[in-house]
Amino acid sequence: MLPVYDPFSPEVMADPLPFYRHLREHDPICYLPEYDMFALARFDDVLEMLSVTDGTFVPTDGTLPDPGVLRKHNNGVVHYPTTGEPIPPYSTFGPPVHELLRQAHVGPLRAGAVKRLADFIREQANERLDLLLPRGRFDLTQHYAGIVAGAVQCHLFRLPLSEAKYVLDTVNAGSLTDADPQAPRTINRYRPIAELIEGIVRTRRKEGADGGFPLVDGLLNLELDGRRLNDTEIAQTLSVVMIGGSETVPKVVAHGLWELAKRPEQLAAVRADLPANAPVAFREMVRLCGPAQWFARTVQRDTTIGGRPMAVGQRVIFLIPSAARDEREYGPDAEEFRWNREIKRWVNFAWGNQFCTGYHLALLEGAILVEEFLRRVPEFEVQADEAVRLPSYFQWGWNELPVTVPVER
Repeated sequence: MLPVYDPFSPEVMADPLPFYRHLREHDPICYLPEYDMFALARFDDVLEMLSVTDGTFVPTDGTLPDPGVLRKHNNGVVHYPTTGEPIPPYSTFGPPVHELLRQAHVGPLRAGAVKRLADFIREQANERLDLLLPRGRFDLTQHYAGIVAGAVQCHLFRLPLSEAKYVLDTVNAGSLTDADPQAPRTINRYRPIAELIEGIVRTRRKEGADGGFPLVDGLLNLELDGRRLNDTEIAQTLSVVMIGGSETVPKVVAHGLWELAKRPEQLAAVRADLPANAPVAFREMVRLCGPAQWFARTVQRDTTIGGRPMAVGQRVIFLIPSAARDEREYGPDAEEFRWNREIKRWVNFAWGNQFCTGYHLALLEGAILVEEFLRRVPEFEVQADEAVRLPSYFQWGWNELPVTVPVER
């Protein structure tokens, strides 16, 4: 018999899937009294919550609050973020402040701008493969997809590409969990990323924000309640871009290639037309292999989800991999990998007014990484007994996934 679901328990962090399966079937809107929090396990309930865009659900307690924060119940009182200096992370704001901050920097992440990165991403993928394939053995997550993802972030932020490994390693370290997952976080694990970006912002302010560096310039020129943001506030806002863009795609690509390797007939089908099929296969990889486990919202006004009453101040987490495996949405084989599955709706990138800003970049980058790997590598074998998952209540993905490939003699 499974223990009670707790996102911070070692059992859940080791393997959450049996817990999700149980919740979907028996307790889809699970109340966790220790945290005064609901966990949504079914697709329709998650989508219903995310579709409410009037500020009823806003992560005023953070999108990933630690156990110490959650144990302090709000008891019907919501502490709204203010725009006074310094502002908190922009995700904690509801409309209209959240949208103002989002629109000020999202330009380079829109579909048209992202398409212009395709050649750069492909070039980076092939440079990595040129280096890695002669070795005969390398890590899919860290050495291949991870370095490319880090290089793309360096390109976006105008950093030397040699900083890609630093970016990747620092972001990866930030999502790990302490030996005691119940202990509150005493430091900002992602502070080095914010400090890195703050230096970029400081330099750009001196140069003059003329619109030529839109990722940064939009925030430098933004006026929020009559004042300009300082460098630290801008860096904190942009940290979400670098963090989200560095960690998730590599784990999806590595895990997804492993799923294909386990299914030779599907692998052959994808290889039959890589430019057309790699983007389709990557969507299924995102659905089934996405490592992000949950995000939190705080109830701002009394409401209901799935007929369940929720009161002001209570928290709600939506369990992304559980919703992504919901048989009611994806059919009886929802827990299986099927490369050409028709995906009409998904919540892997959230939904509504907090929809992932990196959506277009993630899909393009992942599809290219899959396409180029399969184009260049006719045979590969994942070393399953050496695959590593490190404990994290946020990311349940393969931190290391070694692969061997034939080496030409």
